[in-house]
Amino acid sequence: MKKLIAIVLVVFVSIPVFSQIKFGIKAGVSTSSLSMSDIKTVTSPASSGSNKFTVEALTSAKYGFQGGFFMRVTLFGVYIQPELLLTTRTNEYTVTDITNSSAPVATVVKQNFNKLDIPVLVGFKLGPIRLNAGPSGSILINSPKELISSPDFKSLYSRMTIGYQAGLGFDLLNTLTVDLRYEGNLKKYQNQIENLTGTKVNLDDRTSSFILSLGIMF
Repeated sequence: MKKLIAIVLVVFVSIPVFSQIKFGIKAGVSTSSLSMSDIKTVTSPASSGSNKFTVEALTSAKYGFQGGFFMRVTLFGVYIQPELLLTTRTNEYTVTDITNSSAPVATVVKQNFNKLDIPVLVGFKLGPIRLNAGPSGSILINSPKELISSPDFKSLYSRMTIGYQAGLGFDLLNTLTVDLRYEGNLKKYQNQIENLTGTKVNLDDRTSSFILSLGIMF
């Protein structure tokens, strides 16, 4: 036991000697697209007139922004980079009131999301290029606009989702860092719509993004 404790202490003491720790700030822009497998139909209870709406995701790319802090710990040629980022994203849906089937009314609804993203990437260098990948948690910190403006319905959102990021980057003069990443979402059903009877419709949407960022290391 004494030998084991001694080995553990030696490892912990040695890590700062053989590792390199850097801190930094970064900012970037993202283009995101929204995918949904099919058009969803939501219906209110019969007692309130059985209002019907369809919801369809618009898949064209939307721009968002992010900024925050990161730390990079390099040990034996491999680095771990956790980040804490404030991120904005916009989703767009076509919501069509089909209560009167002979005269449907379509509206484009934009939802703005403000999130706290926490990616943790593991990477290594291949020549001048860095390759990295890892999980990313996302915490919703605002209440987006309701998809359907009706007292018969309310929108529900997952406060936390889990995804992943993967990409490449390079460093300039050990100070500037540039990254290009792809971000995917592992969790469906970020959004739900619930009517007055408690029936929930899962929108089954996922967001994917390309992120270009520039950072400064200290």
